[in-house]
Amino acid sequence: MARPDYDGGSILNLMSSIIQARGGRSDAPSLRDLPTDELAQATNLILLVIDGLGADWLARRSPDGILSRARRATLTSVFPSTTAAAIPTFLTGEAPLVHGLTGWHTYLGELGCVMTVLPGTPRFGGVPYRQAGIDPVKLFGTTPVSDRITTRSVLVSPAHIARSDFNRAHLGRGELVVFKGLRDMFTRTAGVLRGWGRRREPKYLYLYWPGLDAIGHEHGMESPAAQAHLLAIEQEIATFMHDITDTDSLLLISADHGQLDTSAADAIDLADHPELESHLLLPLCGEPRAAFCYLRSGHADAFRAYCSDVLVNRVDLVASEQLVEEGLFGTGRQHVRFMERVGDVCLLPKANGVIRQWLPFEQPHQQIGVHGGLSEAELRVPLCLLRT
Repeated sequence: MARPDYDGGSILNLMSSIIQARGGRSDAPSLRDLPTDELAQATNLILLVIDGLGADWLARRSPDGILSRARRATLTSVFPSTTAAAIPTFLTGEAPLVHGLTGWHTYLGELGCVMTVLPGTPRFGGVPYRQAGIDPVKLFGTTPVSDRITTRSVLVSPAHIARSDFNRAHLGRGELVVFKGLRDMFTRTAGVLRGWGRRREPKYLYLYWPGLDAIGHEHGMESPAAQAHLLAIEQEIATFMHDITDTDSLLLISADHGQLDTSAADAIDLADHPELESHLLLPLCGEPRAAFCYLRSGHADAFRAYCSDVLVNRVDLVASEQLVEEGLFGTGRQHVRFMERVGDVCLLPKANGVIRQWLPFEQPHQQIGVHGGLSEAELRVPLCLLRT
């Protein structure tokens, strides 16, 4: 298994360098492959995060494209290598250990509920945070990047999530620009730069594109659809760079994680393992590639024995405390509720495996492309750099 490189080669370190380049302070090490001074020299510092863009997949699928030609380094994501843990790192500059979000399904003890933390609804359904009377700013308790830097900042976000409770809680003093579609994202960003980008005033823009990840989940990363979408992204980037000529801009392109493809045979369904499920106090949390397990009192030995016997060839079982001690979630001041958000043990499916638990009201479905684990396909992401 691979592991995140928080010492200078991860998306956490990228954010540390960006924060410092825009007048802020970060306790995390700077990125070793890109001097902070190089970032600081640009008037407009732009970070584009392409959800699901793995480094090795990019190298195979577009070895001569604009992104591969502009590739400066290969970084690692965080653990779990998933949007729900990595995007908060991009938006706060903190590791999961510090920001405290550990997967699509995270048990929030202060709410007494397993939450889908990005939509902000309980797993069983219901209304988002604010409609339920919860202030997400107080709930997350983090400082957005826009409040950590001294320059103007803009968050360029897809319309369907732009004004979500999660996004607004991580906007801080930043300005929000909303787009619909790939071309519109670049058009609106170019409009911002043309509007005030020529003034010699340092700025930071954060762009997020979710389309590739969605295609990977539905069709697989080895599908023609994923290949075609990568081509579309690269074409739009080339047009964008032409459109912002002479704005003194530096475009950084990276990702929150990569993906690997799975088949139905790779899935472990807890419905087929009722004895294992009987030892759980809560539904599985985290991700299908890194499932945090909350065990009933007195059931730990039986749970471990089942994994060591029936599932020995399919999963690795690691104590959550061990993952923390070994630095998988990063370093820094540990979130006060972190340990209750990673359960007692973590199930890490081997090879391309996933482990799922469907609740009585949920419709079982298969995602082809998956992420969250410690494979190189999931952890390794590119860092590309383009200048005007």
